[in-house]
Amino acid sequence: MTNGIGGSTPAAELAAIRPWASPAPAITLDERGARIEKARRLIADTGADALLVGAGASLRYFAGVPWGASERLVAMLLPYSGRPIIIAPAFELGTLQADLAIEADVRLWEEDENPATLVAAALRELGVNTLAIDPAMAFLFVDRIARAAPSLNVVAGSAVIDGCRMIKSPAELALMQQAKAMTLEVHRRAARALAPGITASEVRYFIDQAHRAIGAPDGNGFCIVQFGRSTAFPHGLPGECVLAEGDIVLIDTGCVIGGYHSDITRTYVFGEATEEQKRIWALEQEAQQAAFNAVRPGVACEAVDAAARAVLEKAGLGPGYRLPGLPHRTGHGIGLSIHEPAYLVPGDTTPLAPGMCFSNEPMIVVPDQFGVRLEDHFYVTETGATWFTEPSPAIDRPFG
Repeated sequence: MTNGIGGSTPAAELAAIRPWASPAPAITLDERGARIEKARRLIADTGADALLVGAGASLRYFAGVPWGASERLVAMLLPYSGRPIIIAPAFELGTLQADLAIEADVRLWEEDENPATLVAAALRELGVNTLAIDPAMAFLFVDRIARAAPSLNVVAGSAVIDGCRMIKSPAELALMQQAKAMTLEVHRRAARALAPGITASEVRYFIDQAHRAIGAPDGNGFCIVQFGRSTAFPHGLPGECVLAEGDIVLIDTGCVIGGYHSDITRTYVFGEATEEQKRIWALEQEAQQAAFNAVRPGVACEAVDAAARAVLEKAGLGPGYRLPGLPHRTGHGIGLSIHEPAYLVPGDTTPLAPGMCFSNEPMIVVPDQFGVRLEDHFYVTETGATWFTEPSPAIDRPFG
């Protein structure tokens, strides 16, 4: 094989990887303070007195605590003024102190206590009548807090959370740039490591090890490897795939750096592409570029999706989600969550603004035959958009 597909081995490619030479700086205490102050302004705009943020990406965003949500309540109560309050299980205090990246009051609950009563007491102390709630917080906790504070008015905190997290700072963009550049290099090496008979599981294992070797501490954030007919299903089929000459290859993977995600897809053929595969690949490339070209501050998210679909419909695909064509949205927001608002999809009228970041992946599916997805990410600038990674140039030269 030539043009960067095949010709090497997983062992040789892994041995050649070096750790990332210039890691992006971590988010600073000053930046987290600015985030909190912006959130307070948005809290006031909603008419609420405070915001409650649950464990997950938003808690990491504001407080630096990288914990996932579980059945135990971990949260930050952010009043309109005064120090944030962190609520957590008492036995987690040591870990919390190691992770917490802001100045805050810490209030702990024991395993036989109801943490909702701790939240209710803090709300009374602060004089909170209306509480904005993190939209990702489980109903289990919202219900318990409402029962513990029956006079409390609860409103959605989406405007606060999304109003902060959708617009990325230069420091966030730098972490995302590193993650995406690392993943693209792993993609290049994975393509060179392919050979007839290799399994999708073996490729996934290689990609995980390559991400670790290049500097992603947790390896893959996720990994999809599809060969042949499996590529006609956007997220693949159950069971193992084995690569054969002439198979179309679709690999979609990413990593996490400082909490920020990459998510890049490449599609190419192991061997000679058919004329139909070349035609569909070229349409995918054109649709991806059309979406990119449609980006301007103030343009509605749905207009970017419409630009990609117009290319496909002009070529006789679709319309809408009909196949052969594009079965899903053109893109999603990305940052501390791999999928986050806003979305490049019909019906999302959110206006684009500088600092917003999106995937651009208007996949084309030919039912029961093959699919082509080219996924790169961009961020919105004052004049249009800038790619984090350069798109794939050709089906037989996927990396130039």
